[in-house]
Amino acid sequence: MQNIKILTAGDSSLLVEFGKEISPEINQKIAATVRLIHDQNIEGVVDVIPAFCSLLINYDPRIIRYEQMKKRIEGLIRVDVRKGSQIRKIFEIPVLYGGEYGPDLPYIAQHAGLSEEEVVKIHTSSDYLIYMLGFLPGFCYLGGLDERIHTPRLANPRKKIPAGSVGIGGSQTGIYPLDSPGGWQLMGMTPVKTYDPARKVPILVQAGEYIRFIPIDEPEYLRIRELVKNGEYECAIRYEKEEV
Repeated sequence: MQNIKILTAGDSSLLVEFGKEISPEINQKIAATVRLIHDQNIEGVVDVIPAFCSLLINYDPRIIRYEQMKKRIEGLIRVDVRKGSQIRKIFEIPVLYGGEYGPDLPYIAQHAGLSEEEVVKIHTSSDYLIYMLGFLPGFCYLGGLDERIHTPRLANPRKKIPAGSVGIGGSQTGIYPLDSPGGWQLMGMTPVKTYDPARKVPILVQAGEYIRFIPIDEPEYLRIRELVKNGEYECAIRYEKEEV
C-alpha cells in the first residue's frame, strides 16, 4: 500500500492505482477512499468508479483543476483506515439451487467430487466481498469462493442466461443481473433483482459490501418473486462489526 500512484486518464479523470494484486486489504482502502470522497463532497467530482486495484475519478475541469483535484486525493489516500473497527454490510440473497433453476449443479458437484448438497452448503457458508461492479449493470465481481468448488467455465457459452441466475466461473461466483450470454456454470437462481431500472436506486449493492447466499425452496422462491414483481420485497441486510 506504499506505492499508490495517481495518474491522468484523459483531460477530466484521475486514475488512482492502489496496487497490482487483488486483495481484501486493497479493496478496503479503495472503498474507504470512495467514502471519504463522498463525505468530503468535493466540488467538481462527477463520478467515482472502483475496480479491483484502482479507482477512477471523473471530474469537471471547469470547476476544479487537475492540480487541485490531485492534491485533494493525495490527502485522502494518506488517511489510515486500518485502525479501529468497521461495519460490514451484508446483503442476504435468497437462492433456489439445482433442478431447472441450476442445471449445472450436478456437474459442479461431480467436478468437485462432492454431493450437490455439500456444494450448496459450501456456497452458502461464506460472506462474499464485492470487489467491483462491471460487465453488466449490477454484475458483482465477488471474492471468497471456496477452492473446493472452483469450476471451469463452459466450453461453449450459452447464448442467453436468465436474469437472476447464480453461477460459478473458475474461481468466481456471481449473479447475472440481466438476460445475457455467458459461460458460467449455473447452480441456482435468485428472485431478487440486483439491477432494476425502475427502482429509485437501480443497482442494489456497491463495491466494498458483501453478499451471503441463502438457500430457499421453490414455494419460497415463487413467493419472493411475486413480492419483487409488485415492488414489495426488501432484501435482508445484516451489519457486523469487524476489527481492522
